[in-house]
Formats: sequence, structure tokens, C-alpha cells
Amino acid sequence: MQLKTFERTSGIKSELTQMRRAGNIPAVIYAKGEPVQHVIVDGAQFRALLRDVKSGCLSITKVSLEGAVDVKEAVLKEIQYHPTTYDVWHLDFEALHPSRYVNVKVPIRYVGVADCVGIKSGGGTLRQVIRSMRVSCLPKDMPEAFEMDIRELQVGQTKRLSDIVLPANIKPLADLNEVAVVIAKG
Repeated sequence: MQLKTFERTSGIKSELTQMRRAGNIPAVIYAKGEPVQHVIVDGAQFRALLRDVKSGCLSITKVSLEGAVDVKEAVLKEIQYHPTTYDVWHLDFEALHPSRYVNVKVPIRYVGVADCVGIKSGGGTLRQVIRSMRVSCLPKDMPEAFEMDIRELQVGQTKRLSDIVLPANIKPLADLNEVAVVIAKG
């Protein structure tokens, strides 16, 4: 999906407050070796983008600056929320370059939950210890999610991050000995 942004000239608190009241979200787009771009994102368009993204999936967004010709591919690195209203308060995007590695958190999907032996017949419950794994890769190699099959797990058994089959072009940044999922006693 393409997200339209507008250039933001100042960071004065009163202007940011007016911007947020109008439903817009202040954001930054950064990349290594380039100046940070301060922009405004249309709040309604951003919420629509979040609804279209599959739950927990990593998404590359095309970001275009109003009036500019170029369209950048970026990945959303951080969403900051207001502490009491939980409205989206600020966004951080990292611009992607085809030849530059990027560090991202890739969500882990658990496959076979309905058929899991430990849940189905053992009365266990699924406990997701780790929901995503940090990796380094080129933008073209960035997976939407990693899948981990848990069909054969019994109550008390675990799977570790090392059980995820990683392509050769993706470098893990997490300790692969960490437990990702456990079937706990119900």
C-alpha cells in the first residue's frame, strides 16, 4: 500500500497538537547516511493500512511525499501511543535501499495449533514465549513471517528459535537457543 505524507516544517508543540486534533500523525523517515525527513501522515489512511496488514505481519510500505516525484519503500520501525488515550502519537519509518541490510522483527506464526497433540488430547495450552525474531536481511529477502509447526508437541514440550528454518540470506540477531513456544499444563 502507498502512504501519502506531507512535509512538516516545525516541531512546535502547538502545531503538533493541532495536527493531531485534525487526525494526522507526525512521523520521521530515516536512512543511514541521509538527513531525517519530518513528515505528516494522514491518520485515516494509516489506520486503513493497519487494517489491511495481516495480524502480526511485517509490511513494506511505499511512502510518497506530497509534491515529490520519488516514492520510497520503508518499513515501520516504531509506533508511539499516547499514554492515556492510546491514540497513535508518532511513527518512525526506516527507508529501505536494495543493497543495504536492514534489522527487523519478523513475527512468528504457529501452525497446527488446532491439531496439536498436547492441546487436543493432553489438555495443554499454547504459551507463546517469543512472538517475533530479530533478523538482518536485504529488503528483497524480508519475509512476512516465520512459521513454526507445533502439531507434534506434547504437554511440557517446547520449541526453540533454532527450530525455525532460516534461508541462507537471513542472519538471526536473536539467541537461537531461546524457547519460542511451550505447551503448558492447562
